[in-house]
Amino acid sequence: MITSRHLFLLAGVLALTARAALTPDEQKIAAMVDAQSAAFGPELETAVRIDSATENLAGVRRMGEHFVRQLAGLGFESRFVEMPASTGRAGHLVAEHMGTKGRRVLLIGHLDTVYPGGNWRREGDIVHGSGVADMKGGDVVIIAALRALQAAGALTDAQIIVIMTGDEEAVGSPIEVTRRDLFEAAKRSDVALAFESAIGHTGTVARRGSASWELEVQGVTGHSSGMFSAAMGSGAVFETARILQGFYDQLRPLDGLTISPALVVAGVEAELSPTGGTATGKTNIIPQRALVRGDLRTVSAEQLAEAQARMQAVVQKNLPRTSAVLKFSERYPAMAPTPANYALLAQLDQASRDLDLGEITAFDPRGRGAGDIAFVSPPLPGLDGLGLDGPGQHTTNESADLKQAPELVKRAAVLIHRLTR
Repeated sequence: MITSRHLFLLAGVLALTARAALTPDEQKIAAMVDAQSAAFGPELETAVRIDSATENLAGVRRMGEHFVRQLAGLGFESRFVEMPASTGRAGHLVAEHMGTKGRRVLLIGHLDTVYPGGNWRREGDIVHGSGVADMKGGDVVIIAALRALQAAGALTDAQIIVIMTGDEEAVGSPIEVTRRDLFEAAKRSDVALAFESAIGHTGTVARRGSASWELEVQGVTGHSSGMFSAAMGSGAVFETARILQGFYDQLRPLDGLTISPALVVAGVEAELSPTGGTATGKTNIIPQRALVRGDLRTVSAEQLAEAQARMQAVVQKNLPRTSAVLKFSERYPAMAPTPANYALLAQLDQASRDLDLGEITAFDPRGRGAGDIAFVSPPLPGLDGLGLDGPGQHTTNESADLKQAPELVKRAAVLIHRLTR
């Protein structure tokens, strides 16, 4: 007969067996994470108090130099690489630890935030501020994992490159320049790990790509009483409304795709920038010009091509006396869910189970936006979603729970250790 005592003893044996799956070196690494865990909150506070919104070039540089010093102290050849002024971006952190053992690992983070920083607030284990989750929290996970590895003597002869970009939230152009250091690092790496926010007990084996689009619509202007006449036609605004409705009808059925017309202006005269616009006109004058800027997210290159073709087909069916031009600029490719990515997820899952931290499953890529890892995976096996998570990302109410940090750091540290053996 199996009693509750038997079940209790069996549970204890299973727990010991799971922990025993860690090697002595890995047990030491996990112990070092615990010993250093109290420093995570203050480290994150220091980072968040540095205002490094993408457009704050001096702040991004300061943020990069802060992590440069920390990585140099861990034995990395570390520097901040300036971008040409023409890109409008500050630059990136590049750090490399030389070694010949195991697989060559590329760790990816980013220095910039959507909103200005310096707004740190802590309430127990809950912290608030720009970047606490996206993704200064992830950057600090990288530093903490590497610090634990070094303290355990496990960095010796490991080949690890750390790239923290300074413009992930608004990537500069041309891509060939602003992601050159990431591309070069990938050539010297065998596997890529990115530290955007973890979502529960999941890992990210695929991410959607993103493209921006611009629509310019022209019509005939004149007295509003002439609307719909052969001379005046339908006007720029009705044509714009028709096109946007067509985008909605044609693209909404595509699984995993999202499209957002983010900025719209129209009038006799209209101008639009990436962050705002102006228009002039009167209610009794037919608008001559309409401009729209938007965002398009797709799960694959094939889906992006299909969406673009459908959108162009909609644009070409103009209402009377109107014309329209649609242009695209791709910002991030999609990260494909390759078998190699799933194999890497299985390694993270095994590390988590061996740490007695539970199962890790694949997150649905339809719930993830674009990220820097997509520039290098493929061709590299890649895994994302290893950083600190929290609600309110891309808002002024971003927050995170520090209780997550030790688990995330342990998983990352043990996975890096296993990859570099």
